[in-house]
Amino acid sequence: MTAILEIQDVDKHFDISGSFLDQIKFADGKIGLQKTVVKAVNNVTLDIQPGETLSIVGESGCGKSTLARTVMGLYRPNKGKIIYRGDRIDQLSSAKMRPYRTKMQMVFQDPYASLNPRMTVKQTLEEPVRFHNPDLSRLEVRDKVADVMLQVGVDPVWASNYPHEFSGGQRQRISIARALVVDPEFIAADEPIAALDVSIQAQILNLLMDAQDQRGLTYLFISHDLSVVEHISNRVAVMYLGCVCELATSKELFGNPRHPYTQALLSAIPTLGGKKGGHIKLSGDVPTPINLPTGCVFNGRCPHANERCRQERPAQITLESGSIVACHGVEEDRI
Repeated sequence: MTAILEIQDVDKHFDISGSFLDQIKFADGKIGLQKTVVKAVNNVTLDIQPGETLSIVGESGCGKSTLARTVMGLYRPNKGKIIYRGDRIDQLSSAKMRPYRTKMQMVFQDPYASLNPRMTVKQTLEEPVRFHNPDLSRLEVRDKVADVMLQVGVDPVWASNYPHEFSGGQRQRISIARALVVDPEFIAADEPIAALDVSIQAQILNLLMDAQDQRGLTYLFISHDLSVVEHISNRVAVMYLGCVCELATSKELFGNPRHPYTQALLSAIPTLGGKKGGHIKLSGDVPTPINLPTGCVFNGRCPHANERCRQERPAQITLESGSIVACHGVEEDRI
């Protein structure tokens, strides 16, 4: 099956050096200029198949949201390619990217920040429909908006209300409706339930899964809630310091994690009744994306690291199970 989205060797770095005066540094008796660069995403390669949910997990600051925004064209990658249904889209201008905007949509973490507080729900949902479908009549636009509102569980009689008049869960439903109203086939959901109560989280998850079944949607799902990821995902990618360290099916990843970081991450999942196993406590300092360590980015906290891990960046290898792991220890069969 041909992938709907391919991410090939993508880097995304941010220059936070500041002004000319901020870059002036004194070192070794000399004055020079020094740039400060945040290496948020580093050499990421992924593909997403039509109709599947690929989830990305990892610690805060590991580059999950940056990768999603780069895929959606909100950031331009420093290196690599982003290919959508065979077409490279990462170098397109805003005008040439416009046809893809109806195919690719994004749901953000904070629905209040992503909705215009000066626009009613009706205005928010009708604007993209009119923009992308100028031939539709006013009645057709209104009916389309009403249908989508009903699908996400928001009564159309509330269409004249403003975002501040809704609860957090209702605002997230409206954000999902805004993504669905242009009939996309791919949605990047950036922690869409993180800011919601647990009971509301279940409702939003069910809404996303129902929409996927009814519309044949493909999801790039970002979350730090591993129990949610296990429930909703076909495959899971684990990121650490902007790098993908493991990629596997949900069943394989949660049943037999291979990368030491994945093992530590999953050991932190709280369980009810009985002990699942010992929690793996990582030692060492947490590096920053400004000064990435040489070799494997996880070597400073990994209990299995050796000299090769500290000197050589591991390549991704495919295991017999189909899992993809970037780890010297797994490659050498000592983990």
